Amino acid sequence: MRVTTRPIDGQKPGTSGLRKKTKVFMSEGYLENFVQAIFDATGGAEGKTYVLGGDGRFFSADAAQVIIKMAAANGARRVIVGRNALLSTPAASHLIRLNRTDGGIIMSASHNPGGLDEDFGVKFNAANGGPAPEAMTEAIFARTKELSRYFLADEPDIDLGRIGAQQIGSMEVSVVDPVADYAALMETLFDFAKIRAMFAGGFRMRFDAMCAVTGPYATEILEGRLGAALGTVVHGTPLPDFGGMHPDPNPTWAHELMDEMFGAGAPDFGAASDGDGDRNMVVGKGIYVSPSDSLAVLAANAHLAPGYRAGLKGVARSMPTSAAADRVAEALGIEAFETPTGWKFFGNLLDAGRATLCGEESFGTGSDHVREKDGLWAVLLWLNILAERKESVEEILNAHWERFGRNYYSRHDYEAVPIEAADGVMAGLRGQLSSLPGQVVEGMTVAAADDFAYSDPVDGSVSKGQGLRVSFTDGSRLVLRLSGTGTEGATIRLYLERYVAGPEGLTEEVQSALAPVIRAAEALAGLRARTGRAGPDVVT
Repeated sequence: MRVTTRPIDGQKPGTSGLRKKTKVFMSEGYLENFVQAIFDATGGAEGKTYVLGGDGRFFSADAAQVIIKMAAANGARRVIVGRNALLSTPAASHLIRLNRTDGGIIMSASHNPGGLDEDFGVKFNAANGGPAPEAMTEAIFARTKELSRYFLADEPDIDLGRIGAQQIGSMEVSVVDPVADYAALMETLFDFAKIRAMFAGGFRMRFDAMCAVTGPYATEILEGRLGAALGTVVHGTPLPDFGGMHPDPNPTWAHELMDEMFGAGAPDFGAASDGDGDRNMVVGKGIYVSPSDSLAVLAANAHLAPGYRAGLKGVARSMPTSAAADRVAEALGIEAFETPTGWKFFGNLLDAGRATLCGEESFGTGSDHVREKDGLWAVLLWLNILAERKESVEEILNAHWERFGRNYYSRHDYEAVPIEAADGVMAGLRGQLSSLPGQVVEGMTVAAADDFAYSDPVDGSVSKGQGLRVSFTDGSRLVLRLSGTGTEGATIRLYLERYVAGPEGLTEEVQSALAPVIRAAEALAGLRARTGRAGPDVVT
């Protein structure tokens, strides 16, 4: 049926789709308008096939029924949906590619909390399996501003708990096991037999799924197929409110895992994943692995896994991510790319065969096996490397730093800052950029300062205003940008980096090693003074 509507303000997708408070998405016509705009702006749904799923957060089951009925009313031929509307984001990307569908709709707000009073999100992934490119999200937003109707089938709900084909009008709904195809893909990339032997030899691990979507995937693969001890996966049942947790795999929110890994009798290896399964945190016994270091270590050792033995075509990182991976790329004689934040910027490089591994400092790592970052994939690659090298995480890290030097790195987040104050911080530093080169700040000389702009080497598109950078002559660097993933106020992210070539000074405490850069950031941007905060809310 055709339903009359009118435009709703504020439906502009960010780097990972549209995210709002759950109650906003539950308000009359809000979800329907945005989904109709997706269909309209991408050429209509007539005769097309889509993948649908999400992280199981509050409102997902109801939203899935609405989206299915809208797809049917818009003439879609088929929707492939994960059982109970569950699909991790990387698994959804894989299903889009495996089935050669016309795209997919993912219901998630990633690492943001879930629940009636928390966050919900919807994003569209294109036919390559990756997040919609900027031109597509702009077209979707433009359509939201002129919408006058949406289409919704007047049909009963689909039984999303029953695997198999069902009909809604003339459209087929295929309910699939959300784990099976993804797990089969992982078996083609990694040496499961060698990892299984490592577990059989007494290797111990803890995986914290944070009551989010990766739980069933980790349980099936780690405990079921690789033989890790029962109970290796904790918080493994996806819950609508993530058990009251903040499903963000960093040392602050995954503190239970951190306590265990730094406590007596710690397992050999620890890992956590986020709400929709695309992020990861890796921890060794008594040692934390920063996401930037993790990307670099994976790049240097990927050839140890069967899926990457032919070598890497290139390595790409987001601009705020440390340059550690660049040093590996240089040693391997392959290309290194620096892109804006947002996984969609990696898509062109992957599709063009210019890059194989990609990573962001925000706990996201992936490869050309899908077009999303993939938390469990990163954990499995680490396990493959550990099984091959027969060394501890600490030994692997120390050997890496001795070879390449160490990029000390940290991110300081100031969350839910009033937008006016956040804009003031950014404007204050932006106004100084042109005059900074040559100045001495906290004993360091500024080499360059700019507002990062990216020219895509594949399609020539240009993205401006991607973050403020201040680089020093000693290799230190600070970056300031506003996050596009929050739903309340603004999140200011300060990225801090200092390079030490070694052989001395490779094992300092991170925040102490970064102290001069932290002081320089405050002197230049006045984060604490302008926001009235005593310090960052989250340090990773």
